[in-house]
Amino acid sequence: MARSRPRVEHERSSRTHTLRQLLHSVNFVAGALITLLVLATAVVSTFYTPYDPSRQSIPNRMQGPSAEHLLGTDQFGRDVLSRMMQGAQTSILVGIVSVGIGMSFGLVLGVWCGFFGGWLDEFVMRGMDVLFAFPAILNAILFTTIFGVGVINSIVAIGIYTIPVFARLSRSGVLVGKEADYVAAAYAIGRGNLSVAWRHVFPNIVSPLIVQGTVQFAGAILSEAGLSYLGLGTQPPTASWGRMLRDAQTYMAQNPRLAILPGVAIAVAVLGLNLLGDGLRDVLDPRLTRSR
Repeated sequence: MARSRPRVEHERSSRTHTLRQLLHSVNFVAGALITLLVLATAVVSTFYTPYDPSRQSIPNRMQGPSAEHLLGTDQFGRDVLSRMMQGAQTSILVGIVSVGIGMSFGLVLGVWCGFFGGWLDEFVMRGMDVLFAFPAILNAILFTTIFGVGVINSIVAIGIYTIPVFARLSRSGVLVGKEADYVAAAYAIGRGNLSVAWRHVFPNIVSPLIVQGTVQFAGAILSEAGLSYLGLGTQPPTASWGRMLRDAQTYMAQNPRLAILPGVAIAVAVLGLNLLGDGLRDVLDPRLTRSR
């Protein structure tokens, strides 16, 4: 049955109001601009960099910024700007895939446990508590030590750690949503658990999942940088901001720029995602909206 015209107009008005609130949020606008800049850099680096990020030129090593090399060269004569761009690509790839893994598995587990409860709910949630007991970087180090270093294993390790976050968030949303009158009405007319979950409960937990996703994205970038700095993440010759920090520590006194640039890139990317998450939460969280 087609939706009534007043309902369609109400939904359109609600979306317009939400968009207007987002555009008036300083945190959201600033975070979105920074995040888009990092994303654009990562996308551009897939088909263009000023130089091959892995090409060495020993005679041109440790040069300062110039018209030829805008950010100078590193200890092997590689173009720093090209490596910074490829590092953005690595960070974005790790963030998107690892958060996608965590959100997909966490959402399924959380919704299932919230609806059906019982011993499976207890077993899964205690398992999530065990994962929460260890810091993310420690879990990632343990995983990469057992299964080997590299960007793929880093993605899997970080993704596994984010599962409990989304599982607990989606489960709590389901538990709250199950008590709503419209859910009881849906059951009363004969809808099954799957239909109720998809049509009535899931739409109400999308907003907090999106907000949490931006926070976990920032955490994934930090975790990848930490693993690469320890030599357990992205491996040469692929560029990574964390790996660039590791390689630059020997030359801090001689050329601190090699460490400052990737450090600033990590800080800016994380700041942008945190501001984006704060802006989304301020607008999409109904509890905050009611308190204003």
